[in-house]
Amino acid sequence: MKKESKKDSSEIKWFITIFALSFVLSVIFSFISTSAIGGLSILPAVLVLFLVIFLGIVFDVIGVAVTVAKEPHFHAKASKKIAGSKTSLKLIKNSAKVANICADVIGDIAGVLSGSISALISMKVTSAFNLNFDIQFIISAIVASLTIGGKAIGKGIAQRNSTEIVGMVGKALKIFGDRK
Repeated sequence: MKKESKKDSSEIKWFITIFALSFVLSVIFSFISTSAIGGLSILPAVLVLFLVIFLGIVFDVIGVAVTVAKEPHFHAKASKKIAGSKTSLKLIKNSAKVANICADVIGDIAGVLSGSISALISMKVTSAFNLNFDIQFIISAIVASLTIGGKAIGKGIAQRNSTEIVGMVGKALKIFGDRK
């Protein structure tokens, strides 16, 4: 009974942590992106939109790669002291949490941001070209299609190249994590 209670407690702590992280990041990124997009012309705003979509796809790929990568590849690399291997092992051992942060928190925030940005872009386009109809539906459909299509392709890439992707993420985290 104690193990189940500890598990429930850790899941509640994880929920609270991920809820708070998601809330804070959403507020920060929404404020920054909508403030920044408001001052941009159409082309730079579209470029920012594509960047947000791309980041959502990249983090979804990382989330999938971490869940399918196999530890033995990284044990061998860690024994040879290859940079980032130990970090990659930690990612794999915590794959559920890593996937939750990458695919759900960052990926979903990117989805919300791309929706907000596309709404601002549609208002800019409607105003700039004096359109008497709202093109938000078309822009939203394009954004959704790019996001879903990109994630569909990304999942296949993540499954086929999980070792390489997790290795690159491990190296990057090792570089940014070391402050010596």
